Amino acid sequence: MAKATEPDTEFGEWPLKRLMTEVVGSGHKSADDMTREQARDAFARILAGEPDPTTLGAFWLANRWKRNTPEELGAYVDVMAEESVVGHAPDCDPVDCGANYDGKGRTALLGVAAGVTAAAAGTPVVAHSGDRVPTQKQDSYKQVLDELGVETDLDPEASAAMTDDVGFGYYYQPKFNPGVTDLFDRRDEMGVRTFVNTIETLANPADAGVHLGSFYHLPYAVRIIETFQQAETADMDRVVMFQGLEGYDDIRPGSTKVAVWDRGDDVDDFDIETPEYGMDFESEDLQVDDIARDSAAITEAVLHGDRTDRFADAVALNAALRIYARGDADDIDAGLDAAREALDSGAAAATLEELQDF
Repeated sequence: MAKATEPDTEFGEWPLKRLMTEVVGSGHKSADDMTREQARDAFARILAGEPDPTTLGAFWLANRWKRNTPEELGAYVDVMAEESVVGHAPDCDPVDCGANYDGKGRTALLGVAAGVTAAAAGTPVVAHSGDRVPTQKQDSYKQVLDELGVETDLDPEASAAMTDDVGFGYYYQPKFNPGVTDLFDRRDEMGVRTFVNTIETLANPADAGVHLGSFYHLPYAVRIIETFQQAETADMDRVVMFQGLEGYDDIRPGSTKVAVWDRGDDVDDFDIETPEYGMDFESEDLQVDDIARDSAAITEAVLHGDRTDRFADAVALNAALRIYARGDADDIDAGLDAAREALDSGAAAATLEELQDF
């Protein structure tokens, strides 16, 4: 990572050490929140490699203790967009799926199968991730796509072409977000997640108008929606968040909350009972031994009609949420009908083959 030679002139007035001393470093009860200017200055310095590693670690930990405000997170997203993200938008307007980059460790990763099924139903979908990102460094979109024989080491232009040609596209973090990728070693040394784990999922390299994400608790979903509202570089028309397995964008079986924000409106939330949509089983029923290998095998089997069990039901509902998120279905029921038609007709299998041949 390049080192800044004259930080006092290249950046603003807020080195991380000063922010620790005067703003964020006094503990989770007494720390103050940063202004947008302070947060911007801090992350610009981080991306440039200016802070001492000890100071950087302390700053990340202080932010974790005090919890970032949407204004701070929005400022981080803006700096990331301006200084690091080198995206390329497809002609279509896809649903942006940026699940936790550090992956899953217990349950099957169904986002590829769901995204391809939604694409076959006419809803373009984009996924983006890194490769073994700290702290969990577990399997993510990339590993499943690799197992399926899909090219993942793509420049953003190729990712956009994949999205337009196939309906499902993948953007690889080292290619579109190199500044954040360069923070890998420092993040790995932290041993805990930092705010970078949050904002990298919001990078939106395809310049999509709709974001689909997941959460454990509703207040976190509201914070992400408010982050999009605060980020001057974000131009989201709609954000749909739901309770996902392991923080990923695979819906949690059972009673699950969904939060929806349309530009200019308040955040609406409602509960869905997944058994009413075919997912009448427990989260443990989606566990697999090898996330990447087993998820890829499940994807092929479900999309080709060789599996019609619980995994097929989960894929259909997850696809329905993507279709609903983009507004291609008025409700989840209609989205589910479209997803099942794509699976039953063979359209999903054909789309997967197009993706593998790209």
